[in-house]
Amino acid sequence: MEGLSSSMAIAQKTWELENNIIPMDTPGAASSSSAATATNADDSIFYYDEAGQNEFQRDKPWANDPHYFKRVKISALALLKMVVHARSGGTIEVMGLMQGKTDADAIIVMDAFALPVEGTETRVNAQADAYEYMVDYSQTNKQAGRLENVVGWYHSHPGYGCWLSGIDVSTQMLNQQFQEPFLAVVIDPTRTVSAGKVEIGAFRTYPDGYKPPDEPISEYQTIPLNKIEDFGVHCKQYYALDITYFKSSLDSHLLDLLWNKYWVNTLSSSPLLGNGDYVAGQISDLAEKLEQAENQLAHSRFGPLIAPTPRKKENCPTYSFAESGADPFLTHWPGGVWLDCPFWHLYTFKRRVVC
Repeated sequence: MEGLSSSMAIAQKTWELENNIIPMDTPGAASSSSAATATNADDSIFYYDEAGQNEFQRDKPWANDPHYFKRVKISALALLKMVVHARSGGTIEVMGLMQGKTDADAIIVMDAFALPVEGTETRVNAQADAYEYMVDYSQTNKQAGRLENVVGWYHSHPGYGCWLSGIDVSTQMLNQQFQEPFLAVVIDPTRTVSAGKVEIGAFRTYPDGYKPPDEPISEYQTIPLNKIEDFGVHCKQYYALDITYFKSSLDSHLLDLLWNKYWVNTLSSSPLLGNGDYVAGQISDLAEKLEQAENQLAHSRFGPLIAPTPRKKENCPTYSFAESGADPFLTHWPGGVWLDCPFWHLYTFKRRVVC
């Protein structure tokens, strides 16, 4: 039992370090000798200034600057809730809402809750019961003393990266018209390494008709072949915000409880065993991309010089790793090619070898 507790504690600490979750700054704590004063200062972010938030809503500084919001601060508790929810959906998309407040050009996400929606592998659809649940949850929160408003929505992209599809862009633009300030967060639970860095992105859309300036190249991410067109058509309609994570003394206690409850079943699962279909799909997607690149190269102006010889795929041999009995760490393919890959032994499937 002690070994399990130790493993959970180590995994939680690793998760916090990988995602750079830092304790809240304690303004004035250096000059104060009272630990209680420091703790109160540490948890000051939980104080909701209703008058200040209402004044910010009246001023609407974002109306004159489509790039006004540049930063997102997410509490460790909200992050863990969203990751656990996304992982529980497997290959099915899930959706939820985030609650918080604003602070100058930053949106602060204090909490998150899941929505009962109808999900598929490519989209989520909120029905009437989801909207009813949304209203009831928000009202109950306010009755309990949590005055934060809904500041955005999150959903998952299992296995195909953090970006906004055409439907996501339309949803976010609609929300920004009527519920500003509003944020869209996307989590990829499949690419999120167990007890490691969370694959996440935070986005806001531009107003309709706005032409954004050229932006620096963002961090590289692989997009599946069947999603590239959707990604490319809409990638200029939104921008990404910088994300940081924080936790306070109140967060720490709730985080421990949540981690102990869900760590074993959700976050500690091996990505090699749980993501087998994803890895096989990535290999297939890479093969299709290489084939497309080869065909485009063959039809370029240098095509006649480097055009590949026609292949007779119907005569290609079929090779099974499971039936071969070959060493999985050094596999010999037909045609004399040696493949050094330590993960092939995890999968039992037949692949047609390109001749």
